[in-house]
Amino acid sequence: MANESTTAAAGVSALGVRRRFGTVEAVRGMDFTAPAGAVTALIGPNGSGKTTLLLMLASLLAPDAGEVRIGGLDPVTYPGEVRRSVGWMPDTLGIWDSLTATEILVTMGTFYGMPRPLAQSRAAELLHTVHLGDLADKPSRVFSRGQQQRLSLARALIHDPAVLLLDEPASGLDPGSRVDLRMLLRRLADEGKTVVVSSHVLSELDEMADRAVFVAGGETVKAQSLADAGEQARWYTIRALDSDLLLHGITSAGTPYRMQDAERRPALQVRLAGEDAAADLLRSLVGAGVAVTAFAPAGGALEETYMSLDTDRR
Repeated sequence: MANESTTAAAGVSALGVRRRFGTVEAVRGMDFTAPAGAVTALIGPNGSGKTTLLLMLASLLAPDAGEVRIGGLDPVTYPGEVRRSVGWMPDTLGIWDSLTATEILVTMGTFYGMPRPLAQSRAAELLHTVHLGDLADKPSRVFSRGQQQRLSLARALIHDPAVLLLDEPASGLDPGSRVDLRMLLRRLADEGKTVVVSSHVLSELDEMADRAVFVAGGETVKAQSLADAGEQARWYTIRALDSDLLLHGITSAGTPYRMQDAERRPALQVRLAGEDAAADLLRSLVGAGVAVTAFAPAGGALEETYMSLDTDRR
Protein backbone atom coordinates (compact mmCIF):
# COMPACT_ATOMS: atom_id res chain seq x y z
CA MET A 1 0.00 0.00 0.00
CA ALA A 2 1.39 3.40 -0.97
CA ASN A 3 2.03 5.85 1.85
CA GLU A 4 0.69 9.43 1.77
CA SER A 5 3.93 11.02 0.60
CA THR A 6 4.01 8.72 -2.42
CA THR A 7 0.37 9.51 -3.15
CA ALA A 8 0.97 13.25 -2.89
CA ALA A 9 4.03 13.12 -5.13
CA ALA A 10 2.25 11.25 -7.90
CA GLY A 11 -0.82 13.48 -8.15
CA VAL A 12 -3.79 12.57 -10.33
CA SER A 13 -4.05 11.45 -13.93
CA ALA A 14 -6.60 10.09 -16.38
CA LEU A 15 -5.83 8.84 -19.86
CA GLY A 16 -8.45 8.18 -22.53
CA VAL A 17 -11.24 7.67 -20.01
CA ARG A 18 -14.77 7.00 -21.21
CA ARG A 19 -18.06 6.64 -19.37
CA ARG A 20 -21.51 5.98 -20.75
CA PHE A 21 -24.93 6.16 -19.06
CA GLY A 22 -27.26 4.15 -21.26
CA THR A 23 -27.20 5.81 -24.66
CA VAL A 24 -25.49 8.96 -23.34
CA GLU A 25 -21.72 9.04 -23.57
CA ALA A 26 -20.92 11.54 -20.80
CA VAL A 27 -17.15 11.19 -21.10
CA ARG A 28 -15.60 10.10 -24.35
CA GLY A 29 -11.84 10.20 -24.36
CA MET A 30 -10.70 12.63 -21.66
CA ASP A 31 -7.06 13.10 -20.71
CA PHE A 32 -6.41 14.88 -17.45
CA THR A 33 -3.40 15.54 -15.22
CA ALA A 34 -3.24 17.33 -11.88
CA PRO A 35 0.22 17.48 -10.28
CA ALA A 36 0.84 17.57 -6.55
CA GLY A 37 1.58 20.96 -5.04
CA ALA A 38 -0.72 22.81 -7.45
CA VAL A 39 -4.32 23.86 -7.95
CA THR A 40 -5.69 22.52 -11.23
CA ALA A 41 -8.91 24.02 -12.58
CA LEU A 42 -11.35 21.82 -14.50
CA ILE A 43 -13.38 24.08 -16.78
CA GLY A 44 -16.20 23.40 -19.20
CA PRO A 45 -19.86 24.14 -19.95
CA ASN A 46 -22.76 22.32 -18.31
CA GLY A 47 -22.97 18.76 -19.55
CA SER A 48 -19.33 18.63 -20.62
CA GLY A 49 -18.49 15.68 -18.35
CA LYS A 50 -16.71 17.47 -15.50
CA THR A 51 -18.64 15.89 -12.64
CA THR A 52 -18.50 12.45 -14.23
CA LEU A 53 -14.73 12.75 -14.51
CA LEU A 54 -14.46 13.84 -10.87
CA LEU A 55 -16.59 10.89 -9.77
CA MET A 56 -14.23 8.54 -11.60
CA LEU A 57 -11.20 10.20 -10.00
CA ALA A 58 -12.87 9.81 -6.59
CA SER A 59 -13.42 6.07 -7.28
CA LEU A 60 -17.20 6.52 -7.09
CA LEU A 61 -17.63 5.55 -10.75
CA ALA A 62 -15.59 3.06 -12.76
CA PRO A 63 -14.60 4.15 -16.28
CA ASP A 64 -15.85 2.06 -19.16
CA ALA A 65 -12.45 2.46 -20.79
CA GLY A 66 -9.17 4.25 -20.19
CA GLU A 67 -6.92 4.57 -17.19
CA VAL A 68 -7.19 6.53 -13.93
CA ARG A 69 -4.37 6.86 -11.40
CA ILE A 70 -4.51 8.50 -7.97
CA GLY A 71 -1.06 8.56 -6.42
CA GLY A 72 -0.06 5.89 -8.89
CA LEU A 73 -2.96 3.61 -7.86
CA ASP A 74 -5.91 2.43 -9.94
CA PRO A 75 -9.14 3.34 -8.07
CA VAL A 76 -10.89 0.25 -9.46
CA THR A 77 -8.18 -2.10 -8.21
CA TYR A 78 -7.37 -0.28 -4.96
CA PRO A 79 -10.56 1.59 -3.98
CA GLY A 80 -9.83 1.56 -0.25
CA GLU A 81 -6.35 3.02 -0.56
CA VAL A 82 -7.50 5.63 -3.04
CA ARG A 83 -10.47 6.74 -0.94
CA ARG A 84 -8.25 7.17 2.11
CA SER A 85 -6.08 9.56 0.10
CA VAL A 86 -8.93 11.55 -1.52
CA GLY A 87 -11.14 14.28 -0.13
CA TRP A 88 -14.30 14.56 -2.24
CA MET A 89 -16.56 17.62 -2.15
CA PRO A 90 -19.70 17.29 -4.30
CA ASP A 91 -21.66 20.35 -5.37
CA THR A 92 -24.25 19.77 -2.60
CA LEU A 93 -23.89 18.53 0.98
CA GLY A 94 -26.71 16.10 0.40
CA ILE A 95 -26.90 13.91 3.52
CA TRP A 96 -27.58 13.77 7.25
CA ASP A 97 -29.78 16.85 7.61
CA SER A 98 -30.64 15.96 11.22
CA LEU A 99 -27.00 15.69 12.37
CA THR A 100 -25.06 18.65 13.70
CA ALA A 101 -22.00 19.96 11.94
CA THR A 102 -19.75 18.35 14.56
CA GLU A 103 -21.57 15.01 14.34
CA ILE A 104 -21.20 14.95 10.55
CA LEU A 105 -17.47 15.59 10.68
CA VAL A 106 -16.80 13.18 13.55
CA THR A 107 -18.81 10.45 11.82
CA MET A 108 -16.84 10.95 8.61
CA GLY A 109 -13.59 10.87 10.53
CA THR A 110 -14.46 7.53 12.12
CA PHE A 111 -15.40 6.17 8.69
CA TYR A 112 -11.79 6.90 7.70
CA GLY A 113 -10.50 4.99 10.75
CA MET A 114 -9.68 8.00 12.91
CA PRO A 115 -9.92 7.45 16.68
CA ARG A 116 -12.97 9.33 17.97
CA PRO A 117 -10.99 11.84 20.13
CA LEU A 118 -8.81 12.69 17.11
CA ALA A 119 -11.89 13.05 14.90
CA GLN A 120 -13.48 15.38 17.47
CA SER A 121 -10.41 17.62 17.72
CA ARG A 122 -10.01 17.64 13.94
CA ALA A 123 -13.71 18.55 13.54
CA ALA A 124 -13.36 21.49 15.94
CA GLU A 125 -10.24 22.68 14.10
CA LEU A 126 -11.92 22.51 10.68
CA LEU A 127 -15.13 24.20 11.82
CA HIS A 128 -12.99 27.07 13.04
CA THR A 129 -11.11 27.11 9.72
CA VAL A 130 -14.32 27.40 7.68
CA HIS A 131 -15.88 29.88 10.13
CA LEU A 132 -18.62 27.58 11.38
CA GLY A 133 -17.48 27.27 14.99
CA ASP A 134 -20.59 29.04 16.30
CA LEU A 135 -22.78 26.55 14.41
CA ALA A 136 -20.95 23.42 15.55
CA ASP A 137 -23.96 22.08 17.47
CA LYS A 138 -26.64 23.13 14.96
CA PRO A 139 -28.26 20.58 12.61
CA SER A 140 -27.11 21.00 9.03
CA ARG A 141 -30.70 21.44 7.81
CA VAL A 142 -30.73 25.01 9.18
CA PHE A 143 -27.58 25.97 7.28
CA SER A 144 -27.70 28.35 4.34
CA ARG A 145 -26.38 27.24 0.97
CA GLY A 146 -23.06 28.95 1.65
CA GLN A 147 -22.77 27.43 5.13
CA GLN A 148 -23.49 23.98 3.71
CA GLN A 149 -20.72 24.48 1.18
CA ARG A 150 -18.26 25.37 3.94
CA LEU A 151 -19.32 22.33 5.94
CA SER A 152 -18.94 20.15 2.84
CA LEU A 153 -15.39 21.44 2.41
CA ALA A 154 -14.60 20.65 6.04
CA ARG A 155 -16.01 17.15 5.52
CA ALA A 156 -13.70 16.61 2.54
CA LEU A 157 -10.71 17.68 4.66
CA ILE A 158 -11.50 15.70 7.83
CA HIS A 159 -8.95 12.93 7.19
CA ASP A 160 -6.22 15.27 5.87
CA PRO A 161 -6.24 13.80 2.34
CA ALA A 162 -3.38 14.11 -0.10
CA VAL A 163 -5.81 14.79 -2.97
CA LEU A 164 -8.76 17.19 -2.97
CA LEU A 165 -11.49 16.94 -5.62
CA LEU A 166 -13.89 19.88 -5.37
CA ASP A 167 -17.01 20.26 -7.53
CA GLU A 168 -18.23 23.90 -7.59
CA PRO A 169 -16.86 24.73 -4.12
CA ALA A 170 -17.53 28.49 -4.45
CA SER A 171 -21.23 28.05 -5.30
CA GLY A 172 -23.35 29.99 -2.81
CA LEU A 173 -20.41 31.54 -0.99
CA ASP A 174 -20.40 35.23 -0.12
CA PRO A 175 -17.41 37.33 -1.29
CA GLY A 176 -15.57 37.02 2.02
CA SER A 177 -15.97 33.24 2.07
CA ARG A 178 -14.70 33.05 -1.50
CA VAL A 179 -11.54 34.87 -0.48
CA ASP A 180 -11.14 32.46 2.45
CA LEU A 181 -11.61 29.48 0.12
CA ARG A 182 -9.01 30.82 -2.30
CA MET A 183 -6.46 31.35 0.47
CA LEU A 184 -7.12 27.92 1.99
CA LEU A 185 -6.74 26.05 -1.31
CA ARG A 186 -3.55 27.94 -2.11
CA ARG A 187 -2.16 27.01 1.31
CA LEU A 188 -3.07 23.34 0.86
CA ALA A 189 -1.39 23.27 -2.55
CA ASP A 190 1.71 24.93 -1.09
CA GLU A 191 1.77 22.12 1.48
CA GLY A 192 2.08 19.63 -1.39
CA LYS A 193 -1.50 18.48 -1.82
CA THR A 194 -3.10 17.85 -5.20
CA VAL A 195 -6.08 20.20 -5.55
CA VAL A 196 -8.60 19.86 -8.39
CA VAL A 197 -11.38 22.47 -8.63
CA SER A 198 -14.31 22.41 -11.03
CA SER A 199 -16.06 25.78 -11.19
CA HIS A 200 -17.98 28.17 -13.43
CA VAL A 201 -16.61 31.16 -11.51
CA LEU A 202 -13.62 31.74 -13.79
CA SER A 203 -12.55 34.95 -12.04
CA GLU A 204 -12.04 32.94 -8.84
CA LEU A 205 -10.01 30.32 -10.68
CA ASP A 206 -7.79 33.04 -12.15
CA GLU A 207 -6.82 33.96 -8.59
CA MET A 208 -6.23 30.46 -7.21
CA ALA A 209 -5.28 28.06 -10.01
CA ASP A 210 -1.83 27.20 -11.34
CA ARG A 211 -3.11 25.46 -14.43
CA ALA A 212 -6.37 24.60 -16.16
CA VAL A 213 -7.81 21.76 -18.19
CA PHE A 214 -10.70 22.69 -20.51
CA VAL A 215 -13.29 20.08 -21.49
CA ALA A 216 -16.29 20.12 -23.81
CA GLY A 217 -18.59 17.42 -25.16
CA GLY A 218 -16.98 14.80 -22.94
CA GLU A 219 -13.49 15.45 -24.35
CA THR A 220 -10.40 17.35 -23.32
CA VAL A 221 -9.88 20.32 -25.61
CA LYS A 222 -6.96 22.19 -24.00
CA ALA A 223 -4.56 22.21 -21.05
CA GLN A 224 -2.90 25.48 -20.11
CA SER A 225 -0.81 26.96 -17.31
CA LEU A 226 -1.90 30.29 -15.84
CA ALA A 227 1.42 31.77 -16.99
CA ASP A 228 0.60 30.79 -20.57
CA ALA A 229 -2.94 32.10 -20.20
CA GLY A 230 -1.61 35.49 -19.11
CA GLU A 231 0.57 35.75 -22.21
CA GLN A 232 -2.18 35.13 -24.75
CA ALA A 233 -3.79 37.91 -26.77
CA ARG A 234 -6.63 39.54 -24.86
CA TRP A 235 -8.72 42.68 -24.65
CA TYR A 236 -7.68 45.52 -22.31
CA THR A 237 -9.92 48.36 -21.17
CA ILE A 238 -8.32 51.81 -20.91
CA ARG A 239 -9.73 55.01 -19.40
CA ALA A 240 -8.16 58.43 -18.96
CA LEU A 241 -9.07 61.85 -17.62
CA ASP A 242 -9.05 63.24 -21.14
CA SER A 243 -10.72 60.80 -23.54
CA ASP A 244 -9.69 62.77 -26.62
CA LEU A 245 -6.04 62.71 -25.55
CA LEU A 246 -6.33 58.97 -24.89
CA LEU A 247 -7.77 58.40 -28.35
CA HIS A 248 -4.93 60.44 -29.88
CA GLY A 249 -2.35 58.41 -27.92
CA ILE A 250 -3.85 55.08 -29.01
CA THR A 251 -4.00 56.21 -32.63
CA SER A 252 -0.43 57.50 -32.53
CA ALA A 253 0.73 54.14 -31.20
CA GLY A 254 -0.89 52.46 -34.20
CA THR A 255 -3.01 50.20 -31.97
CA PRO A 256 -6.46 49.18 -33.27
CA TYR A 257 -9.22 49.95 -30.79
CA ARG A 258 -12.94 49.83 -30.18
CA MET A 259 -15.19 52.08 -28.07
CA GLN A 260 -16.81 50.74 -24.92
CA ASP A 261 -19.67 52.38 -22.99
CA ALA A 262 -18.94 55.62 -24.78
CA GLU A 263 -21.97 57.45 -23.37
CA ARG A 264 -21.85 56.13 -19.79
CA ARG A 265 -18.16 55.74 -18.93
CA PRO A 266 -15.93 56.66 -21.86
CA ALA A 267 -13.33 53.98 -22.45
CA LEU A 268 -11.35 52.30 -25.20
CA GLN A 269 -10.63 48.62 -25.61
CA VAL A 270 -7.55 47.32 -27.37
CA ARG A 271 -6.48 43.76 -28.10
CA LEU A 272 -2.88 43.18 -27.09
CA ALA A 273 -0.58 40.19 -27.48
CA GLY A 274 0.27 39.55 -23.84
CA GLU A 275 1.45 41.47 -20.81
CA ASP A 276 4.66 42.78 -22.41
CA ALA A 277 2.64 44.48 -25.15
CA ALA A 278 0.29 45.91 -22.50
CA ALA A 279 3.23 47.32 -20.53
CA ASP A 280 4.70 48.88 -23.68
CA LEU A 281 1.42 50.59 -24.59
CA LEU A 282 0.89 51.91 -21.06
CA ARG A 283 4.43 53.28 -21.03
CA SER A 284 3.80 54.96 -24.38
CA LEU A 285 0.57 56.59 -23.21
CA VAL A 286 2.04 57.91 -19.98
CA GLY A 287 5.07 59.19 -21.88
CA ALA A 288 2.72 61.07 -24.20
CA GLY A 289 1.13 62.83 -21.23
CA VAL A 290 -2.10 60.82 -21.12
CA ALA A 291 -3.48 60.74 -17.54
CA VAL A 292 -4.48 57.06 -17.51
CA THR A 293 -6.98 56.22 -14.75
CA ALA A 294 -7.64 52.57 -15.63
CA PHE A 295 -5.68 50.02 -17.63
CA ALA A 296 -6.63 46.39 -17.08
CA PRO A 297 -7.68 43.22 -18.88
CA ALA A 298 -11.34 43.34 -19.85
CA GLY A 299 -11.75 39.80 -18.52
CA GLY A 300 -9.78 37.05 -16.82
CA ALA A 301 -7.12 34.99 -18.55
CA LEU A 302 -9.09 31.75 -18.20
CA GLU A 303 -12.26 33.45 -19.43
CA GLU A 304 -10.35 34.59 -22.52
CA THR A 305 -9.25 31.01 -23.22
CA TYR A 306 -12.72 29.63 -22.52
CA MET A 307 -14.42 32.09 -24.85
CA SER A 308 -11.88 31.51 -27.61
CA LEU A 309 -12.40 27.75 -27.39
CA ASP A 310 -16.17 28.21 -27.41
CA THR A 311 -15.90 30.39 -30.51
CA ASP A 312 -13.65 27.86 -32.24
CA ARG A 313 -16.17 25.05 -31.65
CA ARG A 314 -19.17 26.94 -33.04
